[in-house]
Amino acid sequence: MNKYRISIKGKNKESFLKFLITRKIDLYNIVLTKEELKITVSEEDYKKVLKYKGLHEIKILNTYGILKIKYLKNKYKYIIMSFTLMILIIVFLSNLILKIEVVHQNEDIRNLILEDLNEYGLKKYNLKIDYKKKEEIKNKILEKEKDKIEWLEIDNIGTKYIVRVEERKIKEEKVDNTKRNIVSKKEAMILEIKSSNGEIVKKKYDYVQKGETIISGTIKNKDKEVAKVKAEGKVYGEVWYNVNITLPTHYHEETRTGKVKRSLSLRIVNLNFPKTNNKSFETEDIVLLNDNLLPIKLVLEKSYKLKIIDKRFTINNSDKEALKIAENRLLKKLDDDSTILYKKVLKKTINNSTIIVDVFFKVKEDITDYSEISDEIKEGEQDEGNN
Repeated sequence: MNKYRISIKGKNKESFLKFLITRKIDLYNIVLTKEELKITVSEEDYKKVLKYKGLHEIKILNTYGILKIKYLKNKYKYIIMSFTLMILIIVFLSNLILKIEVVHQNEDIRNLILEDLNEYGLKKYNLKIDYKKKEEIKNKILEKEKDKIEWLEIDNIGTKYIVRVEERKIKEEKVDNTKRNIVSKKEAMILEIKSSNGEIVKKKYDYVQKGETIISGTIKNKDKEVAKVKAEGKVYGEVWYNVNITLPTHYHEETRTGKVKRSLSLRIVNLNFPKTNNKSFETEDIVLLNDNLLPIKLVLEKSYKLKIIDKRFTINNSDKEALKIAENRLLKKLDDDSTILYKKVLKKTINNSTIIVDVFFKVKEDITDYSEISDEIKEGEQDEGNN
């Protein structure tokens, strides 16, 4: 509520006070001295006091409510205006780009990035940009200068933008013209030969030993060496594996599934209320309340749902599990482009509480390997070819 604290001076202050009271003017904090009468009145009643003041001198000592704000505003308006203007100038300057620095040793790269930044609106004495706009400019520069720039980052520190850039280094691919044969990496039966250079000396379904040449880098014409080249190609073959698996006659496994059930339980000695005894859950207890005098506990039970595997294996039912385990074990050793063509249980034996299973696999895999050959054509072989 808007109020005035006023001072009233003049003759007959006591009579004037009584007069105000008879006019039903609400007066607060009345202080009457020889020199003056001090009262607090509302804004509306203050106007009435002025109307009836006569020869009395009235002075405002203080104001309350919105009147106080208006009073201070009027009194300090120039200071407030100056302060507001100063804040606005500071805010404006703090959002102004005063410097852009590109960090790179190459002056050409620095100039290139500065030109691109200027083109896309990030320039000196402009206002700062938001994160979305900054990322948009960065991506545009990376796309435009993809042959020159590998990486770019724009950081804002105060009124300065620091641009860090990494130049794209174009690696010159070294041409390897080493003369070579393509040989088999391991013992196998050839299933597929892909050749782009060299002379194929084996055919599909041929059996090869480790290191045996499949695509030769030596080019011949009627047994005469005419050139030596770098054999290029891929060879896929059927490779054989035996995997030995040991299974227990009784296999039991319990693993948590991630499903959790929570419940409150009152435990008296070793008895639970309500009683819980579910083997498909594994329970952990969190004690909420424990009485040191009485054997009573209030417990929060966290019960984890279990996945239970309980199997009994015999000679007759172990094939499926053995094949599955053997295949998973073999796949970990093979390349991604290898394919299992065939699998079969060869032999099973029982040893105490375990079953030993031998599993045979046929696998299609890359058997390509290389063998370097001399770059020189043997003169003796040339002469012998001529004869």
